[in-house]
Amino acid sequence: MKSNSFVKLLSLFLLAFFNLSDIWGQEKASNVVYQDNNVRITLITDGTVRLEWEPDGRFIDNASFVAVNREYQPVNYRISDGKKKVEIRTAKIVLKYIKNKGSFSTDNLSIVSAKGMMPFKWSPGSVNNGNLKGTYRTLDGYDGPLHRGNNKMMVLEDGLLSTDGWTLIDDSNNYLFDHSDWPWVMERPNKNGQDWYFMAYGHDYKKALKDFTVFAGKVPLPPRYAFGYWWSRYWSYSDNELRTLVDDFDTYDIPLDVLVIDMDWHYTEPGKGGWTGYTWNKRLFPDPDGFLKYLKKNNLQVTLNLHPADGIASYETNFPAMAKWMGLNTNSTKLIPYEGSNKQFMSGWLNTILRPMEKKGVDFWWLDWQQRLNDEKFKNLSNTWWINYVVFSDMARNRDTRPLLYHRWGGLGNHRYQIGFSGDTHISWASLNFQPYFNSTASNVLYGYWSHDIGGHMGANSINPELYVRWLQFGALSPILRTHSTKNSNLNKEPWIFSPEYFKIIRSTILERYKIAPYVYTMARKTYDEALSLCRPMYYDYPEAKEAYDYKNEYMFGDNILVCPITAPMKDGKSVVRIWLPAGNDWYEWHTGTLLQGGQTIDRIFHLDEYPIYVKAGSVLPFYDEHVKNLRNRDEPIVVTVFPGSKGTFTLYEDNGNDKDYATQYATTLLTSEKRDNILTVRIAPRKGGYSGMPANRSFKVNVIASTVPENVSVNGKQADFSYDGNNLILAVEIPETNCSVGKVVEITYAADAPDVADGLYAKLRHVQQTILDLKKRQAGIVLTERLGTMESTGRAITYYPDQFVKGIEIFRKNYTNLPDVLKEQKLDQKTIDWFMSAVK
Repeated sequence: MKSNSFVKLLSLFLLAFFNLSDIWGQEKASNVVYQDNNVRITLITDGTVRLEWEPDGRFIDNASFVAVNREYQPVNYRISDGKKKVEIRTAKIVLKYIKNKGSFSTDNLSIVSAKGMMPFKWSPGSVNNGNLKGTYRTLDGYDGPLHRGNNKMMVLEDGLLSTDGWTLIDDSNNYLFDHSDWPWVMERPNKNGQDWYFMAYGHDYKKALKDFTVFAGKVPLPPRYAFGYWWSRYWSYSDNELRTLVDDFDTYDIPLDVLVIDMDWHYTEPGKGGWTGYTWNKRLFPDPDGFLKYLKKNNLQVTLNLHPADGIASYETNFPAMAKWMGLNTNSTKLIPYEGSNKQFMSGWLNTILRPMEKKGVDFWWLDWQQRLNDEKFKNLSNTWWINYVVFSDMARNRDTRPLLYHRWGGLGNHRYQIGFSGDTHISWASLNFQPYFNSTASNVLYGYWSHDIGGHMGANSINPELYVRWLQFGALSPILRTHSTKNSNLNKEPWIFSPEYFKIIRSTILERYKIAPYVYTMARKTYDEALSLCRPMYYDYPEAKEAYDYKNEYMFGDNILVCPITAPMKDGKSVVRIWLPAGNDWYEWHTGTLLQGGQTIDRIFHLDEYPIYVKAGSVLPFYDEHVKNLRNRDEPIVVTVFPGSKGTFTLYEDNGNDKDYATQYATTLLTSEKRDNILTVRIAPRKGGYSGMPANRSFKVNVIASTVPENVSVNGKQADFSYDGNNLILAVEIPETNCSVGKVVEITYAADAPDVADGLYAKLRHVQQTILDLKKRQAGIVLTERLGTMESTGRAITYYPDQFVKGIEIFRKNYTNLPDVLKEQKLDQKTIDWFMSAVK
């Protein structure tokens, strides 16, 4: 007894001591730093706090639709707990709470910025004036931000970020998940409580997004094939047509990874199908199993369109199995209604209707929900949000491969269930102009994988080739590249149906998407690790620059690439784009070969086959070569691509590509480049890590962009051969297939007086070549003079004779400077000279 009394006294003493003292501590995993009969305060990070007030004292530990994680890493904090008030300090916030004054209000709760943070003051009811917005359920019916049906402008939902430096998420009335093996929706036991998440971050937007994932969950990494080209069209394709389509992609040597089959894969006529359907149309697909095997043989993934809202009718092939699952009499039951919140129905739908098709080869589902917005039992349960969760989590539970779907945005928390399908947009320049902003702003709610109908869906009776090319160029620098259009025989987007001028650009744009795939996939991993989407607003990296907010269409495509899409028609065959280049580094304009200084706003001119893509100076990026036509393989050669600048680093990420173990099973390779004086050193470090199916060996190539011809090249200290592409001004050094656990060092020595060719020379060479070709079409019998003919062949001549590089470039520059005289010497009339001079600029 004495011992127990002593322990009790000691406990009371320690409790009193710590309540009255300021202490620095680290809370246990749950991070509850204060709790009384009605209030619980939990530190999630040093800038994010959960605030709960429950009138009956029953606090919520279930996951909610937004907050799925309830255990957190320790947070450093300081607490002063007195009889009447509590003060909690972290590196980011100072929170003050006055006890026993009811629910949270301005009378008992406030949070201000800690020393060193961007100043702010908050209390319940404070208005956030600087929200940077998030995203919207769908672009259905929109022509840019204007809805054609109701003539109203789109109002994006609020996002997680604000220029005010803080955000409050009110989770008080959100649904919860129960504790079953497959967590299911449940009501909150008390709807009169308060359950808030306060996030303080100043202008460190990246930190805010990462903090959000601590309690809301990470953005899953899609399978690698999702970053290839998706072919989609609303068309009643047959097995024969789709085989011909696939063969044509192969004939024209165009990459393809995903085949999207719209709703006509199933019967659609009354009595056999409809908007909803689950039975293959045997008139179009006589042997669905054989068709799916054909796609797998051709290394294609396939997704089928679903409109589940009308339930499962008795004419569906698997209706008897579903009726049995539900305990229904097949003789008296004609329709099993869709019930999203009914666990028995959804389990049956997945197990008896979808799973058999998945086992035959359907890789994922296009969930095209367009009907009633909310569930009939849970009145505020979004059918869109819920079906995304159900299908995605079912895949995660029952497959060895990564879960994937594509559907519309359901609301906060849907970042855990990718990919997004943005709906049926109008074919217009206005739609194209809106999508870059729509894409990047969605990253403010971590919805970073929107898939748009590239080229638009409806509202036109023909395809404008220029509009389609510009849209495709944007699509290649978007999260997902998927072309689509409505059921109109004039809306054909097959690359080979366009005239040669447009076909060449369309094909090269798709090829360029595959070329940058290793970079894209590495940045997708960063989305998982750091909550930074592939397409990001400029203010993530430049939060104090006014231009980062004003230039809404500009975005960072990963860490190293800036994009400013062209979203208006050309004038006189060219597009003029005003671009803001942030200070802090120079930027290499990829398609013209021009190194530009940062910290300026500048007007730039682009031909149809050029696009405003800017790479941070010195970047060293991992690419593929032009031979990659599918993203299933893991052993493709890596082209280490060095851009003009003094130095750069990049960590290449790789994994199995489609397993679920990527969180821990992956590999990285550090790539570095540094130029000192006239020597460029490129290092490929030994690979670290491992994953299932990882190749031991790999070939590498080093490509140096805007390079002169070097004096010497060595690989691991031994002299090595190189090749030089004079048309593209690219130096290439092949590194034969070797073990990836061994590092490689490429050293390139240039002449001390080597000329600078990152001044737009690449574009000048290309423009002159193209314009002379066009001149020949105008004057088929023309015989080129020595000077004009030599200008056209300069790049090719240097490829053949690299030792003539300096002389060849000097002659070209001189002739280019004196081009009017060169054209007069060619005896062209003034009108043709004026045309030529305009065309090459």
